[in-house]
Amino acid sequence: MKIRITFYLICFLLAGSLSAQQTPAPKQSEAVTIVGATAHIGNGEIIENSLIIFEDGKITQIMDAGNTKMQYRGEIIQAEGKHVYPGFIAPNSTLGLVEIDAVRPTDDEDEIGEMLPNVRSLIAYNAESKVVESMRPNGVLVGQIVPRGGTISGTSSIVQFDAWNWEDAAVKVDDGLHINWPSAFRRGRWWRGEDPGLKKNEDYDEDIQKLSDFFAQSKAWLAGDRSTPNLPDEAMEPVFSGKKKVYVHVDGEKEILDAIQFKKDQDLDEFVIVGGYHALGVADELKANNIPVLVNRPHTTPNMDDQDYDYPYKLAKLLADKGVMIALESSGQMERMNTRNLPFYAGTVAAFGMDKEEALKLITSNSAKILGIDDMYGTLEKGKSATLFISEGDALDMRGNILSHAFIDGREVSLETHQTELWKRYSNKYKNQKEEESK
Repeated sequence: MKIRITFYLICFLLAGSLSAQQTPAPKQSEAVTIVGATAHIGNGEIIENSLIIFEDGKITQIMDAGNTKMQYRGEIIQAEGKHVYPGFIAPNSTLGLVEIDAVRPTDDEDEIGEMLPNVRSLIAYNAESKVVESMRPNGVLVGQIVPRGGTISGTSSIVQFDAWNWEDAAVKVDDGLHINWPSAFRRGRWWRGEDPGLKKNEDYDEDIQKLSDFFAQSKAWLAGDRSTPNLPDEAMEPVFSGKKKVYVHVDGEKEILDAIQFKKDQDLDEFVIVGGYHALGVADELKANNIPVLVNRPHTTPNMDDQDYDYPYKLAKLLADKGVMIALESSGQMERMNTRNLPFYAGTVAAFGMDKEEALKLITSNSAKILGIDDMYGTLEKGKSATLFISEGDALDMRGNILSHAFIDGREVSLETHQTELWKRYSNKYKNQKEEESK
């Protein structure tokens, strides 16, 4: 009986330790020098034999190690044969808003209502999320946390993935407003006895008018007497002033064109298309209006019977060839788990024709530019944040992306997750069992 009780107690304590939050890394206290690695700058350039020094959270030197006699500083990491990359950036993510899909109390991505510009994803962000923690071993260190649902879902923020709480995690607060553009076509509601096939949405024009009316109402309230509080309208002020970007989630050609017209009618400067499955057909209009696209992950099958089988795989390259600024996002089925595959999505784009360093930009510098954080993140440059990692091999190849070190703002963060800890314990147990059997 005592043995059984002791066993249960150990299991309870072990479960508690596995569920506890990992301790975020302390602020960088001494300089770090990385020597000899191949540095992938994130802007298309490579330094084969690099010297990188960072202190106080920022890169102070980055150069060819063979052409300098600069003295190394602080901790020295010999990284010959390895690769250094900027931390990968995950746009349009619900990381930290949902922990377990089937457990409703852990789901905080969608609020009730249609026009919710005042909903802020940041205050719902769970910095203790085990899913967020699992991003770091693949080099995904920064993300845009986005609410879902409604016509106007709310406001996103950008965070780094190693923090005690959402305040510490914040990189850029309330960066953008997210709109789910109405669809010109929709499937019949089978539960009402309708044909489930695709048909014209008779309410499409009305749905767009409702959105336009809301914008007009907000402008009128902001221009009038503000003595009576109105949180939704007040949240629209930075949208109209250009301080907050507008991210429009839309896929169809007609819908994208209508969204571009909406941008012009509302005089919106900062405008981004999210998804853009059929954006190739209107690429010239997107380029002419300087509208970037966050392209959905390529690991999907074509939506249309007459499309090439590999259309989703090559869409990013085709848009880039047209001169459209693009980056990759990973929303969709099992999106939180699949966000860690961001580097492999970029690798897929490279496998289907894009130069590998150009494909790297889709999850580093291009993402940073589109999100408006390129002053500090997205590339390995002097004066920028030391948010980077060292990989044993090619980070866009799932076979080679094995991290030895990762840093966020100069702080060396843990690459151990609860999943890897469990795997280690299982592997050791299996190894010991095999050794016992061999005796």
